Amino acid sequence: MFKKVLIANRGEIALRIIRSCKELNIPTVAIHSEADATTLYVKKADEACLVGPGPVAGYLNIYRIIDLAKQRGADAIHPGYGFLAENHEFAEACLENGITFIGPTPKAIREMGDKIFARQMVKRAGVPVVPGIDHGISSIEEAERISSEIGYPVMLKASAGGGGRGLRLCRIPDDLKRTYEMARSEAMKAFGRDDVYIEKYIESPRHIEFQILADNYGNIVHMGERDCSIQRRHQKLIEVAPSPFLDPELRKKMGDAAVTVTRAAGYTNAGTVEFLVDKDKNFYFLEMNTRIQVEHTITEEITGIDIVKEMIKIAAGENLSFSQDEIQISGAAIECRINAEDPRNNFLPATGRLTAYYSPGGFGVRIDGNVYRGYLVPPYYDSMLAKLTVWGRTWDESVSRMARSLDEFVIRGVKTTIPLYRMIMRDDKFCRGEFDTHYIDNNLDALVYEDENDRLDLVYAIATAIAAHTHR
Repeated sequence: MFKKVLIANRGEIALRIIRSCKELNIPTVAIHSEADATTLYVKKADEACLVGPGPVAGYLNIYRIIDLAKQRGADAIHPGYGFLAENHEFAEACLENGITFIGPTPKAIREMGDKIFARQMVKRAGVPVVPGIDHGISSIEEAERISSEIGYPVMLKASAGGGGRGLRLCRIPDDLKRTYEMARSEAMKAFGRDDVYIEKYIESPRHIEFQILADNYGNIVHMGERDCSIQRRHQKLIEVAPSPFLDPELRKKMGDAAVTVTRAAGYTNAGTVEFLVDKDKNFYFLEMNTRIQVEHTITEEITGIDIVKEMIKIAAGENLSFSQDEIQISGAAIECRINAEDPRNNFLPATGRLTAYYSPGGFGVRIDGNVYRGYLVPPYYDSMLAKLTVWGRTWDESVSRMARSLDEFVIRGVKTTIPLYRMIMRDDKFCRGEFDTHYIDNNLDALVYEDENDRLDLVYAIATAIAAHTHR
């Protein structure tokens, strides 16, 4: 096992990794920007060091992170999600410096991160992909010709894309003309490459992903699916496991397909194979995420398996400690991403100081977070404050438990997605499991709620105004 693990990340995922390391008796090193110096994950790590300068650049500085790992005697690095987690150059730099990268190989990261290559590989493996082309487009004229052959609507996608960036829906030819250069420019800024390709747009699909684990000895398992259909602007908000849409036959087919993709990619460690499923239950490979997912918590709840701990063990050279037949799915789980955003203002991110923070508890309730009363929500990072995960014996019990937990959850000082989620948990369509990727767009106006007002917020506002006036 490792002597020490450096965590090349921040926030709740850094704290999540620290907890698994502690259970494995592995000391941890946290890196942080100046903005993160007083946060919980920094306090919980055995050691901490400034990775700056700047609030973001340090977390992306490969050689600074490698140097800190060497200085602190860390023989492994866990990248978490985001930042450098899917950067094959970072994984290569770790290996070149004698440090274990807790994740897949640089080759797997590079190849599965190339959406065109991944499509080609998956098709050869016999797994269905969304109808489209398997090469980059060189001009708007070629894009128009291909779109006409496939038939509108189509999706214009960055080859190196992810997280909704470099992605455009084109329902008519004018949409393609208007967005072609925008998609290429966005792809270049986000990924350093401007090549794009085209797929047929699947109307009102489900977004279903399968968690996989693979060791270095050819053993591969999937841990069931997660339904991530409730999104805004291609960013997930609520995830559930298992999906209320899948039947046992389709679940087996998709699980087998996820394992086939993993084996064809020569993939090791934890990853996620993502699919789109249409209303007729036809499924298509979408992409493979070569890292831990934000929503891994719901899979842990229904399987009882610590995925982060398994990642560490696999990276240390251990065999998978269970087979596919030994994985048992129990009950249902839901995760809500508690974001500092205003749903009634196009989900505009919110910043400010938390004047109150009271998280829910009780049977079947889990909080993964890094914030507290007095925490200053910075403008530099993702807007997620915490993840609220609940487990129940049945889907209905899980929904009721999430509704109760959201009612208990109090965050003041910034607007959050909590009031919207309370409405969703009481929406008949959601409660029946009837949702797809357009659920938020189609139902947001109907999910009406009043702003929550607290007298303490007014006190803080007045105090701040008095202080500002006094120091003029």
